[in-house]
Amino acid sequence: MINKQKLWFLTLFSLILVLSVYYITMPSELLTTAKTAKTDTEETTTKSQEETSVTESDVLTALQVEADEERAALAAEYNEILTNKDTSTEEKNNAYDGLKQIDEIKAKEEELEKKLKEELKLDSFIKIDGNNISVTVKKKDHDYSLANDVMRLINEEYNTKMYVSVKFQN
Repeated sequence: MINKQKLWFLTLFSLILVLSVYYITMPSELLTTAKTAKTDTEETTTKSQEETSVTESDVLTALQVEADEERAALAAEYNEILTNKDTSTEEKNNAYDGLKQIDEIKAKEEELEKKLKEELKLDSFIKIDGNNISVTVKKKDHDYSLANDVMRLINEEYNTKMYVSVKFQN
């Protein structure tokens, strides 16, 4: 049975999720023009550095935004089930379990991305779908040994066999 505390948690979590998706999809011009207190030379070097970092991670950001939008839509669906008075307790429990599973998957993806960043110095996007894990690595060179290292590193985190696919993006 869902109580008031859990309902408030779900409501606030969905609000945070919507705001984070909004922040990610904000135009980058708004973020770069917020820094106006620097001198002209510092501004030109800062802007060129920001523009290169934005263009380098555009593919990964687009994939992340797409995944977040899918999760937000699914979470909204589950929240609608939870707040509907006519649904049974079993349906509400399934919806709550679905929300919990979304959070767990997102946390595991972020943990794996952090591990790849720390150990292999790679910018990546990870999407977990059941036993399938697709990894998109931001790297120009397509290296089989690096892909093998990524697969090995990810499989170390699981007790069962996971099917890992690695894709390199420029």
